[in-house]
Amino acid sequence: MVSASREVAADPEAIFALIADPAQQPRWDGNDNLVAPLGGGRIGAVGETFTMKTTKGNLRENHVVEFDEGRRIAWRPAEPGLEPPGHLWRWELAPIGPMRTLVTHTYDWTRLTDESRFERARSTTAERLQASLDRLATLAERGG
Repeated sequence: MVSASREVAADPEAIFALIADPAQQPRWDGNDNLVAPLGGGRIGAVGETFTMKTTKGNLRENHVVEFDEGRRIAWRPAEPGLEPPGHLWRWELAPIGPMRTLVTHTYDWTRLTDESRFERARSTTAERLQASLDRLATLAERGG
């Protein structure tokens, strides 16, 4: 499991709106791996799914497994129609003052069962997560 955190000069609701809207994700993805969502809208509950197209032309169906409006969201990616292999992307937001939020981004692959994905999972470092946090902070601090 790997995490990165950053203080952002914006309220949790504004930051969460950028994370929970799949159409916004390519704007803050620090891996430059996402192109666009395929249909759907803003995420609103556990059990929802959203599909993203990657820069390699693959589709990823993301299963929302944690959701607390304005505070936490997490999903498990999978190939369309298949069960998620066990890794998870999580975002947690904690207000720390007026227009100040501590944002933590976590990649958890402790339940990953597909050994062919282990090398890629190991390459997901705190620095890579920090790149997404930095882009997200820039967007949120500019008002989206």
